[in-house]
Amino acid sequence: MTWTKGAVDEERAVALIREAAEPLPPAGSEAFGALFDRFAGARVVLLGEATHGTHEFYRARAAITRRLVERHDFSIVAVEADWPDTRAIDAYVRGRTEDPLPPGVFDRFPTWMWRNEEVRALAGELRDLNEGRAEGERVEFRGLDVYSMTASMRAVLAYLDEHDPETAGRARERYGCLSPWHAAPERYGREVVLGARHACEEAVTGILRDLLDRGVDLARTGDEAFFDAEQNARIVRAAEQYYRAMYRGSVESWNLRDRHMFDTLQRLLTHRGEGAKAVVWAHNSHIGNASATEMGWGGEYNIGELCRTAYREEAVLIGFSTDRGTVAAATDWDGPMEVKRVRPAREDSVEALFRRGAGATSLTELRGPRRSALREALRTPRLERAVGVVYRPETERQSHYFKAVLPDQFDALVWFEETRTVTPLPAAPAVREDVPETFPSGL
Repeated sequence: MTWTKGAVDEERAVALIREAAEPLPPAGSEAFGALFDRFAGARVVLLGEATHGTHEFYRARAAITRRLVERHDFSIVAVEADWPDTRAIDAYVRGRTEDPLPPGVFDRFPTWMWRNEEVRALAGELRDLNEGRAEGERVEFRGLDVYSMTASMRAVLAYLDEHDPETAGRARERYGCLSPWHAAPERYGREVVLGARHACEEAVTGILRDLLDRGVDLARTGDEAFFDAEQNARIVRAAEQYYRAMYRGSVESWNLRDRHMFDTLQRLLTHRGEGAKAVVWAHNSHIGNASATEMGWGGEYNIGELCRTAYREEAVLIGFSTDRGTVAAATDWDGPMEVKRVRPAREDSVEALFRRGAGATSLTELRGPRRSALREALRTPRLERAVGVVYRPETERQSHYFKAVLPDQFDALVWFEETRTVTPLPAAPAVREDVPETFPSGL
């Protein structure tokens, strides 16, 4: 048999993965969490997912998060979700309410991403960890995303109505600029870019400025309440920019969204105080270092790259991947959730190498001197799969694969050879107020 150089390189990569891959115990066991103690010295640990609808990714991230909170003083869980919705989980986790997912929370597409059994179980675990802790020492659960324009406007106005009616009047008038697009904010960007409407940027920025100018006085009404109002005002400003950027190009809108998520993470760390540490949950495409991917080569950056730049070795980027199984996803944006069969990964992909070398479940660390040979073997750009809330197996190569240099993208990879769907919880009928426009990927 004649071996080509490419085949030899692939065999070497598989052999080195087999040597480095550490089998994972059950996610509920003490031993599982202990495997991730090696990352506890970081200030930010970013936990990814290759899809938005896989049980094993949620369960493993929950176990890692629980360990970091319980044993290593991590105090913030920040996720790729909307700030107003995560307030309900945060209130439950900190012992202020009795239901982490009440009606009206995470009730629009894609409901299964956060309104599921796995998230409810995580909320219960974090609540248990908070029992007996002083209020200021309890772990918090926060949303990083930019899509809650209408809900965030309501929250700002409700706060100002209670604490500063005069400023509330000005804010209501300024937010009126956006009122025609409450039901479909993506239309706002199109009409501004086409010149049919004037931008509302100055109006929404003015509201944030008013809040900050009155910050010293308003903060006396309650630091947490003011912080929440300020963050919602920032979200409205970022959302207004995002929906305009969407029609100027996908790179600009992607970067604006990830910059907002990173800035929110930094504000959370600052607000928490000296020594604060955070766990971040988001898709691999957000938490891996974008500069090592086709996305970055095209001008996009993400939370992972920004954290790497800001925190260097104090940021740990952990990807999660699978070969096959089932996933919760839709065929089209705003479509119904389906249980879809995930095809076995392409033979020319990173996943195919791990299918051959990483066993059924494993953790493969990619950093450190012991892994220099593995990093070198994986240095060639290879295809990698990303499934968001939309999955189209019939166009999988075009819709869901991109090239990446794995050891520069992640510090470690958690591997599950076969996976299954998350377990969605019932939700009230969605109200289309502020629909994110990330079609077709939904990442």
